[in-house]
Amino acid sequence: MPLKPLKKAVLPVAGLGTRFLPATKAMAKEMLPVVDKPLIQYAVEEARAAGIEQFCFITGRGKTAIVEHFDVAYELERTLADRNKTAELDALRAQAMTPGSIVTVRQQVPMGLGHAIWCARAFVGDDPFAILLPDDLMMCDVSCTAQLAAAYKETQGNVVAIEEVPMERVNRYGVLDIAEDKGRLVSVKGLVEKPPVEEAPSNLTVIGRYVLMPEVMAFLARLEKGAGGEVQLTDAMAKLIGTQPFHGLRYEGKRFDCGDKAGYLEAQVAFALKRPDLAPAMRTILKTYG
Repeated sequence: MPLKPLKKAVLPVAGLGTRFLPATKAMAKEMLPVVDKPLIQYAVEEARAAGIEQFCFITGRGKTAIVEHFDVAYELERTLADRNKTAELDALRAQAMTPGSIVTVRQQVPMGLGHAIWCARAFVGDDPFAILLPDDLMMCDVSCTAQLAAAYKETQGNVVAIEEVPMERVNRYGVLDIAEDKGRLVSVKGLVEKPPVEEAPSNLTVIGRYVLMPEVMAFLARLEKGAGGEVQLTDAMAKLIGTQPFHGLRYEGKRFDCGDKAGYLEAQVAFALKRPDLAPAMRTILKTYG
């Protein structure tokens, strides 16, 4: 069968953001801004740069602002036009989504990432799909999702973005058991979610970017509980290995863990320094407090 194009993305955004309380008491953590854009917008722009056209947000209670962010704000646009604020108006219109390109699904109970992805089963259907976790903010010359999409075409199977971490931290991640290390691509013979350090098969870990085949839904549908008593996406992906190609991709770029306060602060600095309009001010600030 010909390889289906990658046009769909699932973004799990139902988390409570407890590590950022009280800021996230009334605001979705995915709406936290890095410089002047919320995390969710960075993720959507990254996916669109990879040719993604359809998005499914897995939401929870109190997450309506995420969808509203991508809606048309008629009054705001009219006010900006009346005040000749063309730059601001152009920025708003540049993020506009095609009508019907975003759907939302409610995850009523917090049963883990695997359960959240399973909630998107009707959206996914029989198509390959990307998964982007907005907490992982990527700074890449070529969109990280675009790199995964290219690897998907090359390998004609499942691909996850990976990076090396110190062995003492592997128990925080999904870890690869390597069949063959080809440099940029790593063929995978097993996956383990948050293993004890002494039992980890490697220090290559999965980050929040995936391209998966729809067959993973059949394993997620079993709702089997894994690490932490939750339905783990890693466990379902592991069951695909041996039946379909499965690779890890050493992506080119840098990840910022914006689910962590220190990572979030680092992202503010890094993205400000990339902006010609803000870099001089940020360098001055760093000198002042350094």
